[in-house]
Amino acid sequence: MKKLVLGGLSAVALTFSMNAMAANFVEGKDYTVVANPGKTVAPAGQYEVREFFWYGCGHCYNLEPHMQTWLKKIPKDVYFLRTPAAMNKVWEQGARGYYVSEALGVRKRTHIPLFHAIHEGGQQIFDQASQAKFFARYGVPEQKFNSMFNSFPITAKIAESNQLAQQYQLTGVPAVVVNGKYVVQGEDEKVTQVVDFLLEKERKGK
Repeated sequence: MKKLVLGGLSAVALTFSMNAMAANFVEGKDYTVVANPGKTVAPAGQYEVREFFWYGCGHCYNLEPHMQTWLKKIPKDVYFLRTPAAMNKVWEQGARGYYVSEALGVRKRTHIPLFHAIHEGGQQIFDQASQAKFFARYGVPEQKFNSMFNSFPITAKIAESNQLAQQYQLTGVPAVVVNGKYVVQGEDEKVTQVVDFLLEKERKGK
């Protein structure tokens, strides 16, 4: 009984601690406010959460498990998108590969394995050729991948990614943009806690 009571008290204390932490999230420290809020693409009645990342980014790799956990319990009124950052030539190559994998319907199967191959396997999968070989393991013919890599639809996606990055004044990744108004950066569980805090802020219209 004593252990049960102590366990209950610990749970209460933990909940209180998390609530207190959420209440202390402040602008300029835990998140930034976008000077010129962007127009979101979330359906009516939903709030947009957009994650900017690069597969070669160690901080993005560290954040990914926390984002995966968060996505498993994502509220119904939240519309989530991933946007591969293309703010330099190396990142652009990775972003093109991401959009090709999305267009060919293999992104869900390759997203986590690609992160692991780079950060755990030590593989340098950053240019077009290395990406073509990686996606070939998942049934994507290299010729098909290469034919789409520099295509107009993919280039249009790259332009959109860069336009959004400029609009949100991003200087690096990972960066999670909440409803086009707030930018949250970091690589641990706190990121998703701040995202939830900001979503609730939006719901309350504050």
